[in-house]
Amino acid sequence: MNIKKGQFLAPGKMKHAAEKISSTGNDNILLTERGTSFGYSLVSDMTSIPTMKSTGYPVVFDATHSAQIPGDQQVTGGQRDMIPTLAKSAVAAGCDGIFMEVHNDPPNAKSDASTQWPLKDLKGILQLLISIHEAVN
Repeated sequence: MNIKKGQFLAPGKMKHAAEKISSTGNDNILLTERGTSFGYSLVSDMTSIPTMKSTGYPVVFDATHSAQIPGDQQVTGGQRDMIPTLAKSAVAAGCDGIFMEVHNDPPNAKSDASTQWPLKDLKGILQLLISIHEAVN
């Protein structure tokens, strides 16, 4: 079960969500950090990763949704160029996995076009993230 942290929720509160799922006998749980709403944008507080890891469950960082800029228009904006910075920071902070929406033609993606990671660039960023993971572990 993948539990995505609400963008309004303190990371420490994820313990309660995990306990609720665990109480049903399902301990196959992932917790996903994807930023916190802060005024006009989302902010990724990397201290949330060790906080959420203290629950004992693996923590995944959603690098693409964390780069979104919510708006009042029909389409959510975003900063694709910030995805590598966010992902590298999350891996260095100790996340157990990275979630990314990937598309072969991001500008023409039907959803979240501004934060889709280009498929042609996936191998390079994954190799970099693995290197960071190996360096900090």
